[in-house]
Amino acid sequence: MSQSNGPTSSVTPTQANLFRHGRSLSNQSAGETYKSRDASYATAREGQDVGRSLANALAFGPRGASLAPSAQAPGSFSSDLKSMTVPRVGTPRVDLGTSTGGDYFGAEGAQSSEQRQKQLREQINKETKIKIGSENLLEALISKNAKQTRDQRQRVETELTTSNRKLQELNTKLEDEIEQSKRPGTPSRDRLSGLFQSSPMKSPSRDDRISQDQFSLVGQESESPTFILSEILQALEVEGMQPDYYVERANRLVELLKRYPTLKYDLAWPIFGLRVQTMLLSESREVIAAGYRVTRHAIADRASLKIIRDLNTDDLVILSLVKESKASIEREQALKFVRAFLDVKEGVEELSNGVVRTIVSVAEHHEDRLRNMSLLTISEILIRDPAVVVANGGIAPLAEALVDGSYHGVESLAMNFLHLLDKPQQRGYLESGYEIDQAFTPFTDPLAVHTHEEKLKSSARLLAAILKTWPGLLTVARRDFASIRSLIQSLQYPAPLARALILDLLFDVLYIQPPSWTSSFLAGRRLTTYGRVANLKADSTELHFKADTEEGSKFSLVEHFTALLLGVFVKCGLIAALSDLVETAEDPMLRRKGTLLLGEVLKLADHCLPATVSATLQVLPNLLAESSGLTVGDGSMASAVIYQVDSVNRTLQRSGLASKAQPTLTAIARQPNLANSGSNEPPKTKLSVDMDELQFRTLMLETQVLTTANYLKWKWDLINDLIEGPLRNPKRVEEAIKGGKFLKRLIGFYRPFKFKFSEIRNTKPNQRYVRSGCALMKTLLQSSEGIAYLTDSKLVRQLAECLAQLDRHSGLTSTSPLFSPYNVSEKLIGGYFALLGALSSDSKGLQMIERWHMINMFYHIIDLDERDDLIKVLLSNMDFSLDSHFRVMLSKALTSCPKGIRIYTTRLLRKYATTGSQKNGDGCEWAIRLLVTQLYDPEVQVSELAIQILEEVCNQTSQLEYVVKCRPALDHLGAIGAPLLLRFLSTSLGYQYLDGLDYITQEMDDWFLGRNDSYVALVEASLSRALSAVADRPKSSHDDQIQNQEYGTVPPHFYRELTRTVEGCQLLKESGHFDAFATSIRDTWSEHEDPETILKLKGSLWAVGNVGAMELGAPFLEESDVVDSIVRTATLSEVMTIRGTAFFVLGLISRSLHGMEILAEHGWNAATDHLGRSLGYCLPPDLGVLLSMQYERPIRPPERLAPSSRDNSALIDDDPLRARIMKLAGDLGNTVLTKKAASDLFAIKTKSPEQFTSVALFRKVMATLEKHNFRLPVRRFVIDLFDKSVMRKIVLEEDSGDESPIGDRPR
Repeated sequence: MSQSNGPTSSVTPTQANLFRHGRSLSNQSAGETYKSRDASYATAREGQDVGRSLANALAFGPRGASLAPSAQAPGSFSSDLKSMTVPRVGTPRVDLGTSTGGDYFGAEGAQSSEQRQKQLREQINKETKIKIGSENLLEALISKNAKQTRDQRQRVETELTTSNRKLQELNTKLEDEIEQSKRPGTPSRDRLSGLFQSSPMKSPSRDDRISQDQFSLVGQESESPTFILSEILQALEVEGMQPDYYVERANRLVELLKRYPTLKYDLAWPIFGLRVQTMLLSESREVIAAGYRVTRHAIADRASLKIIRDLNTDDLVILSLVKESKASIEREQALKFVRAFLDVKEGVEELSNGVVRTIVSVAEHHEDRLRNMSLLTISEILIRDPAVVVANGGIAPLAEALVDGSYHGVESLAMNFLHLLDKPQQRGYLESGYEIDQAFTPFTDPLAVHTHEEKLKSSARLLAAILKTWPGLLTVARRDFASIRSLIQSLQYPAPLARALILDLLFDVLYIQPPSWTSSFLAGRRLTTYGRVANLKADSTELHFKADTEEGSKFSLVEHFTALLLGVFVKCGLIAALSDLVETAEDPMLRRKGTLLLGEVLKLADHCLPATVSATLQVLPNLLAESSGLTVGDGSMASAVIYQVDSVNRTLQRSGLASKAQPTLTAIARQPNLANSGSNEPPKTKLSVDMDELQFRTLMLETQVLTTANYLKWKWDLINDLIEGPLRNPKRVEEAIKGGKFLKRLIGFYRPFKFKFSEIRNTKPNQRYVRSGCALMKTLLQSSEGIAYLTDSKLVRQLAECLAQLDRHSGLTSTSPLFSPYNVSEKLIGGYFALLGALSSDSKGLQMIERWHMINMFYHIIDLDERDDLIKVLLSNMDFSLDSHFRVMLSKALTSCPKGIRIYTTRLLRKYATTGSQKNGDGCEWAIRLLVTQLYDPEVQVSELAIQILEEVCNQTSQLEYVVKCRPALDHLGAIGAPLLLRFLSTSLGYQYLDGLDYITQEMDDWFLGRNDSYVALVEASLSRALSAVADRPKSSHDDQIQNQEYGTVPPHFYRELTRTVEGCQLLKESGHFDAFATSIRDTWSEHEDPETILKLKGSLWAVGNVGAMELGAPFLEESDVVDSIVRTATLSEVMTIRGTAFFVLGLISRSLHGMEILAEHGWNAATDHLGRSLGYCLPPDLGVLLSMQYERPIRPPERLAPSSRDNSALIDDDPLRARIMKLAGDLGNTVLTKKAASDLFAIKTKSPEQFTSVALFRKVMATLEKHNFRLPVRRFVIDLFDKSVMRKIVLEEDSGDESPIGDRPR
């Protein structure tokens, strides 16, 4: 084929002149000029003379169909690393070589399900921010003059309505997408590639697509895949066609291999390989890319990789990777082809040194588009075969990418280095062992601390990821914590941005959750303005915190690790550095942030660290000495800092929001519904209940209720204070009823047919009307006068009339019912159910509801098919504490409603099952019975949710025994019900119940023989997930099916639950399992090579720790004296993760009083609460002993180094000119000699061009490139010297040299 366009110029003038003597290997043409449309069709018809029928031709879709697979293809990488799109064009006449398009061959023409879900979540995040901003603006406008802000309020409300509608649509789409992704599907054949069209002029019509689909179905059913494969291979044999002809056939071939995955095991490689070679030797970049894609999908196992390498693909891949960026499609597919090797078992062993070194050169080239992908590929090879990466110089670009800030996945790169540092036999692969310490440089170097903001933020994320892992902490703790000390001392540098990022880093790694008023405090507002937060649930926080310290509560590994981190930072001078910062910082916001962090650190130290450590910190020795005048300094500034810290702590204490290392999930307050918000006790209010009549009347006048009927002019804050204060006095209620229109207008405001409350838009600021209404209902129910007034009012009667419009049996209908879907979602109509819920919390209120037959209406609403929104609002606002018809209605919703409603209703039971009812004597037993019923729901999601709630219920012994009395059958749930059965072992009653089922002995054998080892993977995955910085994404209803994943806590362990009872301890002693675990620890604590033995050791450690955490199990520790071996493991083991496991196990042991005493004998101190109970955070007296490691790097075994893929003797040549060329090629690697060597090579090329058509010389030059490290432009320049025919001779073995084919080499 002739070329219409000449070769494009290279980067250097020397390379450009080479085209006078021959065509370059890497600068291939983008293809011939496209012919006219008629000529294209005529040529295509010639290619169809191979005997393929029409049905077979259409079996893979129309011409130009997408080349993308329907699922993730072998070797594909994350789309986050590239962000390029190519617009669809109406004609294929486009310079494809210069395109920066995305993945045309390795991804779907339409995006995959995961990408669509990601986009939907991003849109939901955006709309959520718009909604929050609109609500905040609307709340600010409401506080201003109503007339002046009317137009602006209407615009904001319109925007808020639009955001709500968009959010609803996006959430529906996301749920549908998630549901669709769970169903198996077939790849769509109607998705056309954005690059290749079946016609350059127009798209096929709808009728044509239908007919094509019909023919394709006929072809799929009538032809065997082997026959179709042979026809496609015959079509690829035709020469002289347009590039899109070969791309289309290759696309069909890939679709065939994807549709029939077993077909690749039966390929006739002599024929198939020849077709692939022909495509890879094409002059069109698109055809070459299609050839790589076909070959990638034909990979089946390591044997197929050997066959593919025999096709001389190594040199072809190198040739493609060194091309310029305009060959993006070809280069990307070549890299994907290499990545496919990693998806095959032991496939990394088939990667040659030349290919790996070329990828390394791409990663070293900062301007290359494939740099990030190359870094990702090298990092994955590093995990599988570190020797080949080290031998080819791959460590340097990875270490550079850690600190340069251009690679967005620095956390994953750091994890790869830490993986090598974990075991002693792997540490030798790192030359210095200080690659991780480079992450501190942007902060600790005085010259680099003023660097770019993005680089500092990237380094902060990297440091957070490092410090949250055991290998990372042990690595940076070398040389007496020098790296951490330098980071803390960097707070003294006058660089505000770096200081602020270090403070944010400390907030992150110490898991300090700043209070909600942090942003306002940092802006300079006084702490006294946050008095309203004191009304939050501080009492519930104390209750849950107290429950956390009880035996058997969840033990947070993250909190234990955070205690160790805090101890390290305190040892390195964090308190003194923060004190100096708040004294010397000129930026007031930075000073306030330091003050807040200092207060939080002191509070965290008091909670997590042993008293011997934390007691010396609370007095702030440096500041106290300066403020008292004992030292030279500004005493006023020190006193101001102490006062500020004390003020912050007092505010935190009042608000009940004092942050801990990481709040346990049991401490998370449940979101109550509007009707049941708050406790039964009167809430705190500014107004006294015993207010006199004159003051009361004055305040009623100030509310403007008696002055005007316009509710927008009413002072709702004062109204709410009156309702929750003086109106709780029956005398004041009587005065409000008889002495004016105060209550009449308030009740009238809520009446549906007044169209005031019912016409208000459903926004966050407007929820205050609902809260005031609920408070009014509860207040009136507390006095006989209020009950009588409420009974006689028209409010409840009109609500009953509106509900009757939804009841098909009532006979009342309306063309525009009040509770229409639009009104419920867009207006405050749903608030009426909150008012009814407030009535349902009192027996007198129930009588009012029953008087107007609302119960029957509620039953009929539950039966409505298309009103899930109304059913959810109804169930979420009703109070089921009283034994009434509402519980029957709840039971009906749990059993007869659709799946979504059953899940939603089951979740509502959590509050009643875990807290119980204070109004009846039945407590939470009724809710437990309903949850046990849900265990037999036909949907697994419902049963799984019920299991999780019952697990939480079983935290209290009395409730656990009642669950056992219900005798739930969990055999049908399998592994889902296993955690609940383990909880039954906590009591003698549960033990007897399970023993009668023969469950205990079988489960004990399973755990001893294998489940104990599986537990190691479970707990390590949970800890890794808790420590990883993963941003929370918006949740759909499907995500809510399983709530509160307790990441970072110790999962339930059989032996821990077994030792909660005397019977279980006796069984454990008789079995001898504990002695076997203790013996395993004593014998294998120093193991660092065999992975299976290391896994057994970790399993034994967790088993012993879980037994020792129980008071009844602690005597096992003393009898076996295994704690001494665990302490030795935690301080002397050469495997970092084994040290971490032993450290966490010691924390478990310290949970019991007996275990804490044993650890005290070994010098380890445990943190305790004010009652002397252990919190499970134990530390050694000297952290240096725990975190010191020996870093003597062993000599790397020679057999682990990747062998050279070419014979070194090939580098010697008897011909002086060729020897000269070889020497000059080697000099190109020397930056001093590069320019002269390039000029000399160009001169030789000019005088003797025939030398660069030699296959033997090409192989020797390639051996030189493989043996040494060359930059990417140099590799491109050297390969461009040779004529294009050389590669064809090598691949097709047309040369007659005395060298063996390249494909015969072992590596």
